[in-house]
Amino acid sequence: MNRALFRQTWRAQRLKLTVVSIALIVWGFLLPLIYGKFGSQFRAVMESGIFPAQFAEFGGGDIFSLPGSIALSLIHPIAIILTSVFSVGFSALAIAGERQRGTLEVALARPIARRVLYLTLLQAAFGFVAVTVAALLAGGVAGATFAGVIGEFPLRNVPLLWLNGVLLFGSFAAVGLAASASFDRVAPALGIAIGFMVLMYFLDVLGSLWPDAAMLQPYSLFHYLKAKAILLGATSPFKDDTILAGVIAVAVVWALLVFPRRDLAAP
Repeated sequence: MNRALFRQTWRAQRLKLTVVSIALIVWGFLLPLIYGKFGSQFRAVMESGIFPAQFAEFGGGDIFSLPGSIALSLIHPIAIILTSVFSVGFSALAIAGERQRGTLEVALARPIARRVLYLTLLQAAFGFVAVTVAALLAGGVAGATFAGVIGEFPLRNVPLLWLNGVLLFGSFAAVGLAASASFDRVAPALGIAIGFMVLMYFLDVLGSLWPDAAMLQPYSLFHYLKAKAILLGATSPFKDDTILAGVIAVAVVWALLVFPRRDLAAP
């Protein structure tokens, strides 16, 4: 890792990271608060049979329990959009953006090997993802405390959930950075990163809402975010974390093989 580049990357992103983290804290705060105020009413509506049973657990989350509301806060489109600022946006632009602006050669003109530059940006991306996931979970803890339901929050399992979330969004960051290392322009790198995340989300949501499409869920990375089960202690995240880590490893190997061998034509 190049420490100077790592520090510069964090300095350049600190304002954006602060804004996104605050937004995630607020979003994480809201779902436990809604559960504490209206959870029983929502449960009664769903048990009445007015809505299909599949709507009771959107993407593995629900509003009828505190662990379910935390799970919903992680899988909801608002959380996906906010976390994708770094897991997709930063990673896809990190190399291709510099290449398109013609400033990548300035960084490489210093004694920084391409692999070192890539690995430094990868560590920065994972750092941003780790902070954003922690902010979201911290908001959940704060919301549960404010709503008076913190006793239902299995705090001992939060670190396991944090790791599961970091690996999920880290896998999108690794894919985005691999795409960024493969192109000279932002458009294809960003298109691949966004398209990959949208496809994964579509498969998971479709499978959770349509029983006939449930077989598609294992092909989605979001399927391996087991927030509710982890908080309840009903499952070990080892297998899911291993699959997500495997996706990260494949993306990293691709980038380490492709980026050093690329000819960087004039921008």
